[in-house]
Amino acid sequence: MKKILLTGVSGQVGHALQQQLALELANEWQVVACDRQQLDLTQPDHIRGIVREIAPDLIINPAAYTAVDKAESERELAYAINAIAPGVLAEEAARLNAGLIHFSTDYVYDGTKHSAYVESDTVNPVSIYGASKLAGEEAIRQVGLPHLVLRTSWVYGSYGKNFLKTIIRLAKERENLRIVADQYGAPTSDAAIAKAVTELVTRWHQEDMTQSGVYHLVNSGETSWFGFASEIVAQYHALESVRGWPALAVKAVQPIATAEYPTPAKRPANSRLSTAKLEQTFGVTLPEWSIALNQVMAELAVGATD
Repeated sequence: MKKILLTGVSGQVGHALQQQLALELANEWQVVACDRQQLDLTQPDHIRGIVREIAPDLIINPAAYTAVDKAESERELAYAINAIAPGVLAEEAARLNAGLIHFSTDYVYDGTKHSAYVESDTVNPVSIYGASKLAGEEAIRQVGLPHLVLRTSWVYGSYGKNFLKTIIRLAKERENLRIVADQYGAPTSDAAIAKAVTELVTRWHQEDMTQSGVYHLVNSGETSWFGFASEIVAQYHALESVRGWPALAVKAVQPIATAEYPTPAKRPANSRLSTAKLEQTFGVTLPEWSIALNQVMAELAVGATD
């Protein structure tokens, strides 16, 4: 049986992938799942030893340093996990004639384009986090092995800490929420990512792995953080009586400008990513973002009341 080495399983995407791969590919693949204790991505020699011990046919690497604001003061740590480690994983995968699926981000762009970004657009990260993720992409590309770099955005889910969970918590505590309305993108659920990647394992790895490169992987459609928060509140209200969830305290979700919510790291104003390349190459499509949100909300029967 072929082996997948899956990193970052204590994170949102890694957790979702572990479940989805087990659900759909258990008859063909053995998934060796590692969290940060089992695979320390800050230690290149440790990475090499683990990969050689497991000897996978495919490495899937959703593990990342994702503390966007803290990265501004923790540059070395962000680069160790997001830039150096992916290069080491790529080198070890190449040594084994294995493939690599790696995750990147909309933050590699500066957000000044007025339409959705395509993969060939110029990259220009405006934060340490974005720069570290771009360096990881380049490290993989330089190795020259069969690989997919999947740029995604605004990731959330029913597991872990994320915007969805934060909005529900704040909506229980406050009557007014003030949310940034001039940054645009596609909220993308970890479940939608996991399902798409499971399809890619079949359509890319099990064929010939010739279509290496960067692909955008996000739910379809677009909104702002304000629009996302408003939809979360609306969908919660639609489910609260059915699920027996506590009523929300929030009475209004108010739009604000980015300038009214300063952060250490700059965010792209436009995080919209075109998925046409992914769809045309592999026939993989992701649902519209509000539909994906509805699917995640349905999983929050217990989590929403925490």
